[in-house]
Amino acid sequence: MRFLIVSYAFVPSLGGQETASLALAEELARRGHAVDVVTHTPEGGTPDGSKPDLAFAVHHRPSPLKLLALHRMADAVIHNGLSMRFFWPLLLVWRRWLVIYLLPGPPALLHRLALRLFARVVAVSDYVARQLPLKSRAIPNSYRTQLFGHTNTGPRRYELAFLGRLVSDKGPMLLLQALVKLQAKGLRPSAVVIGSGQEEAALRSFAAEHDLPVEFVGAKRDGAVAELLNQARVLVVPSIWQEPFGIVALEGIACGCVVIGSSGGGLPEAIGPCGITFPNGDADALADAISRLLGDPALLQSLRDAAPVHLARHTPQAVVDAYLQVMSAD
Repeated sequence: MRFLIVSYAFVPSLGGQETASLALAEELARRGHAVDVVTHTPEGGTPDGSKPDLAFAVHHRPSPLKLLALHRMADAVIHNGLSMRFFWPLLLVWRRWLVIYLLPGPPALLHRLALRLFARVVAVSDYVARQLPLKSRAIPNSYRTQLFGHTNTGPRRYELAFLGRLVSDKGPMLLLQALVKLQAKGLRPSAVVIGSGQEEAALRSFAAEHDLPVEFVGAKRDGAVAELLNQARVLVVPSIWQEPFGIVALEGIACGCVVIGSSGGGLPEAIGPCGITFPNGDADALADAISRLLGDPALLQSLRDAAPVHLARHTPQAVVDAYLQVMSAD
């Protein structure tokens, strides 16, 4: 079959939608399907100047005629996140259509009508599915299994890791505030912060002011991220907002980390039995969770032991199998 994947954001941009769309395209291409990707992300290389080596074509901001032609060539269209900018050709060329819903909340009236009439709808978590006024099936996101794996069986350099954009919604300052609370109790767990963003200067200043044992390494990609996660015992995902899912948790678990994450939204579904949660925005509760995990090696090991079964639900193979089942259902 020939698949057209529509993803408003895509590599070289960094984020959950980009990661999930890339894993989907890679798995379909691996199975021998022809794949085209349409995205609003401009063409360009990664920050180091390299371009990803992909086994499929990516069309960055195609013209209307090109977009229509791509729909005509496709046997099926998959929207990873509904993009009305790229939806209109389906009004002229009917194709089998799957929409992967990424965010909670009811869609706009036009979106809802189009979805009810034409699309098979998937939600990335039970949390998102519960808030959709549409028939949908919850199928969790996958992670890139060829990149993220448990490769370090020896000592780990960091006790904690944070991975994500350095913006308020992702909660990096909350982690630093929790570390200050732990320091007041005589505990100084080492941490690595992987990412960049508008709050980076403020975070660095706060860490220096409080003499926190935190290393900021900037934004990293692919294998460099996996290598750093393999050097951490615990991945902290302290999101302030309600995460719809949380692929970063899967990446950490795959690299041998136990996860501490905020309890709102769909993030607990991504963490599964491989970590513990705390109330969103509660620095005291986060500090307590860190202290509890790092002080209980048996608990850490039991949570780590749950990883293989949990991760098996989130491989690209398992997720694409579920998507294709939805698309072929009567």
